Amino acid sequence: MISKQILFNSFSRQNFYPQQRAAQAWIVIIGFLFVITSGYFISAGMLRLVFPATALMVAIFLYLRHPLLYIGFTWWIWFLSPLLARLVDYRVGWDPTRQMLIAPYLVVFVTIATFLKYIPSTIRQGGLPFLLGFIGVCYGCLVGLIYNQPIPVIRGFLDWVSPIIFGFHLFTNWRDYPSYRQHIQRTFLWCVLIIGAYGIYQFVVAPEWDTYWLIESKMFTSSGDPVPFGMRVWSTMHSVGPFGAVMQAGLLLLFTSSGPLIFPASAVGYLSFLLAQARTNWGGWLLGIIMIMGSVKARIQMRLITIILVMAMCVLPLLTIEPINKVVTSRLETFTNLQEDGSLKDRSGSYDRNLSLALTNGFGNGLGNIWKVNEKTGQIEVLVIDSGILDIFFTLGWFGGIPYLGALILMIFTVSQYTEARFDSFVSAARAIAISSCTQLVIGSGMLSVAGMILWGFFAMAMAAHKYYQHQGIKA
Repeated sequence: MISKQILFNSFSRQNFYPQQRAAQAWIVIIGFLFVITSGYFISAGMLRLVFPATALMVAIFLYLRHPLLYIGFTWWIWFLSPLLARLVDYRVGWDPTRQMLIAPYLVVFVTIATFLKYIPSTIRQGGLPFLLGFIGVCYGCLVGLIYNQPIPVIRGFLDWVSPIIFGFHLFTNWRDYPSYRQHIQRTFLWCVLIIGAYGIYQFVVAPEWDTYWLIESKMFTSSGDPVPFGMRVWSTMHSVGPFGAVMQAGLLLLFTSSGPLIFPASAVGYLSFLLAQARTNWGGWLLGIIMIMGSVKARIQMRLITIILVMAMCVLPLLTIEPINKVVTSRLETFTNLQEDGSLKDRSGSYDRNLSLALTNGFGNGLGNIWKVNEKTGQIEVLVIDSGILDIFFTLGWFGGIPYLGALILMIFTVSQYTEARFDSFVSAARAIAISSCTQLVIGSGMLSVAGMILWGFFAMAMAAHKYYQHQGIKA
């Protein structure tokens, strides 16, 4: 035993130098930023290939050499890639294939190595939901390869599987839960501050690259008019929905953080969140607040109430400014007249038309079924389904949908029993974020893209925390 310990310590000293490895990682990240920045001014068109390729290489390096920075890098690629794509489009012309947006999926797909290596050994240790979700998606992929074109199937597979394998990666690193918690808190704090501030700038100024994207994408009905004070804020994201999902999670996480940046981040974060006019995410945020307040100790409840009051004092004066007041007030008033709400009518009509059709499609249409090829232009276009539940059954059918939904239900049931939320507010917030995201599947496909990363990722962090505290012998 002594010789083994000596050998292990010797190996640790020879191969692991945290400070040196962190310095190397930051050099690589800064180098990546330099390449992208210089490439934009030298040959912006080349970035459509260079950006995804270099992002993947940096992700592999960080995954192997500095796993903690890999997590932050992954989130920032999700947060900023759509803005970079818009800047490139504005400089060199519209790209209907949106090939730059493949970068976040490539960065996440690195964690398939974690999934394949550890899933057999963690099934009985809490990893079963990730396996069930993965099985459901793989079934949908096989059906998609039979019925649909291969490229849309591959894109759909990345969309569905990325949140699952990333969440599993977070879960398997439960031993490092405290450092992962701190890193994610810091990442989302800066995220709320930066993309919140840009969102306000977007609303007031209507930058040319954003208006160009809005015109070319023809998303006027969902994202507003391409003029100052006419847009619904989506900030650095590619549409209002993903921005709302990210900001909802970030604002709930602010209750678990501390420091001088909390209040400026809250001010710009809440204002941009309101200007996004994302009612679904407003409701998710409110549900999250209720869940957090109902799960923590009285001392933490008082702290949260104090923070909410101070944040309100920061944000409410800004809402008195025109035309901000008019935009937010008119959107809030729709809650009092839901029977006349066009968006609600459209979603209700979609359920009436498609629910029975989705539930009777046992085999499903497979991945790639929400993509179609325009016969006139030859371009791939996306068919939007305003319901995650319908999307699951249309795509995965009963054979894939049951294990996938079973995974979500199992995670909800599991994390709801955790008592660690009593003393760890991050566990409470992570659980609230994940469960509130699940409730939004009724009116949106929140299990895909960055919204899916949030759903599966924060379920995974709550589960990792529980496992960590169990191992430490700490109980509420």
